Amino acid sequence: MTPERETTRERTPAGATATTRSRTRLDQPRPPRRRLLPEYDPEAFGRLSERIARFLGTGRFIVWMTIVIIAWVLWNVFAPRDVRFDNYPFIFLTLMLSLQASYAAPLILLAQNRQDDRDRVNLEQDRKQNERSIADTEYLTREIAALRIGLGEVATRDWIRSELQDLVKELDERHDGHVAFPAVPADRSAGRDADDR
Repeated sequence: MTPERETTRERTPAGATATTRSRTRLDQPRPPRRRLLPEYDPEAFGRLSERIARFLGTGRFIVWMTIVIIAWVLWNVFAPRDVRFDNYPFIFLTLMLSLQASYAAPLILLAQNRQDDRDRVNLEQDRKQNERSIADTEYLTREIAALRIGLGEVATRDWIRSELQDLVKELDERHDGHVAFPAVPADRSAGRDADDR
């Protein structure tokens, strides 16, 4: 074999790793499978079911349904016999109403399930927001308490004013008693005498 042929030839697994089917690569997405049933978008189907459920729950639907049933009955009672399509027991009308009910019930349930899912997500978000609000409130409460404690140690204007007034009173009392300087304690004067010696 020539070197050119060896470089273009793919290596085939041999021994225990040899398989007859091709190996799937993990770094690439799988090819789409063919399905027997047609595919649909669940979100679009859910939105359609919600629209239908909303319409079924309106007064407009009841009015239109009543008009159709009255027209159906009147046509099949008073129309000429050869143009009637559903005679007196109105079996076809009963079939149509049961068919409508059999589709309406699951569509309404699907719409309710979607609404429950939305409510669950909203409740979870509200719960998280409430937890954040409670944590923020507790933090602010602790901060306000720390500020109050800190302000208790700060000299206020009224306290300084009262201290100055007390000092002025004390100075006035000393001035009235003609005491220019306070008396030196005895232990200090004894210490000074020892230093002088």
